[in-house]
Amino acid sequence: MKKNVLLLFATALVTMIVINACKKDTSGSNSSSASITAISCSSVTFSDSATSGTAYSGTATVPYTGGNGATYSAGSAISSTGVTGLTATLQAGTLASGSGNLTYSISGTPADSGTAYFAISFGGQSCTLALTVDSGTTTASSDCTSKTGIEKVLCLISSLESSVTSTQLASLQISYAYSYAIRWSNFPDAIYGNRIGLKFSDMTTAQIALADSLLKAVSGVSDNEGFSELMQLLAADNYLNANGGGSDYGQGNFHICILGTPSTSGTFEVYFGGHHTQLSNTYINGTLVGGTPSFRGVEPCAYSAGTSFSYSGTSIVPLDQEATALSGLLTGLSSSNLSSAYQSATYSDLVCGPQKDWSFPTTSIGVKGSSLSSSEQALLLKAIKTYVDDIADSSSFITTYTNELSDTYVAYSGTTALKTKYDYIRIDGPHVWIEYSVGSGVVLQSYTHPHSVWRDKSYDYGGTTN
Repeated sequence: MKKNVLLLFATALVTMIVINACKKDTSGSNSSSASITAISCSSVTFSDSATSGTAYSGTATVPYTGGNGATYSAGSAISSTGVTGLTATLQAGTLASGSGNLTYSISGTPADSGTAYFAISFGGQSCTLALTVDSGTTTASSDCTSKTGIEKVLCLISSLESSVTSTQLASLQISYAYSYAIRWSNFPDAIYGNRIGLKFSDMTTAQIALADSLLKAVSGVSDNEGFSELMQLLAADNYLNANGGGSDYGQGNFHICILGTPSTSGTFEVYFGGHHTQLSNTYINGTLVGGTPSFRGVEPCAYSAGTSFSYSGTSIVPLDQEATALSGLLTGLSSSNLSSAYQSATYSDLVCGPQKDWSFPTTSIGVKGSSLSSSEQALLLKAIKTYVDDIADSSSFITTYTNELSDTYVAYSGTTALKTKYDYIRIDGPHVWIEYSVGSGVVLQSYTHPHSVWRDKSYDYGGTTN
């Protein structure tokens, strides 16, 4: 009897093992075996727009490449950051053998307007989804969508000013004066505490979204230029805030200001500035007369270390195109022209940087544009465009600088790679003035720390000199 019982138990045990083994063999590939080679959050498509305070239910379609054909199960809910109140959940599916799309269900009620971020990870790859959440309290910015040019700029300024309190408005809009316009610096507020305007730390998420809409309209949407570059600069400062820099750094320390009365007559300026950033767009009688001084710097900078930096899904490479084009200009010069451009002096920083207004050298140095071949002049113009493309209405400046290429000088010091300390290049024309200077990191001292400026010898601050 005892042997029979043991025999029955053993038979049952073997049967269970076989059944479980069969279940495992016939279920197909699971999530742990699914793999892809790349995922693109920047190319995500959302099924619907989101509004603050309104229940949201939609999907995010995220492209991938290099799928291995495996089946995967539904994922766990991922809570949003930035704008909270939403979750994203991966829907079950089967990978393509190659390129395809993942689908995430997004639901919840956004707590505010701005951007909701979802940090997703699948098949060995990670990225961050960014869902824009519109304000539920104002539709003023959307009313500006159909407008163009100066009318759109004026509309967006009105939207922003309508959203703030009377106390905030007193900081946001001030009278136009040269003494106000020059109050900018490469330093953070803790060192340079003289900036004008309304600080982002004193604004609501909805107000910041309206400010972003204005900045996008005046700086443009070129790839890795204009508004994209400004957002990368903010990401860089947020990175410093979170990685050793402390509260002296971060988006909250940036300022936006409207100098003068926005109108198609008279003079006004859209001012945006903070650590390593200055946008100065001056309008006279409805025309953008000056897009300078335009200052950019970046830390962390990975151009010399081969390391990438990002913050909340935003890659930090705001001067990459400028550095690449400037280095390409130098390496594209003939040996004799490169020799003429070379300067033995060491430049530790910019000659006409912050607080050095209207101080252009009276004597130009380096190789003159008239000595350059047509292909070399094309490289020079390409480098100039990476700066002028940081404003939306750039055509008049490009036309002027193109016509003056023969009278524009190129000078450099250090190496042509522009990636090591004291590497320096200058473009000096009848109007255009561009400098790029490489220094050492301040917070992250093992990395480089470039500064760069675009000025115009006639139209900085719209031509205002005092």
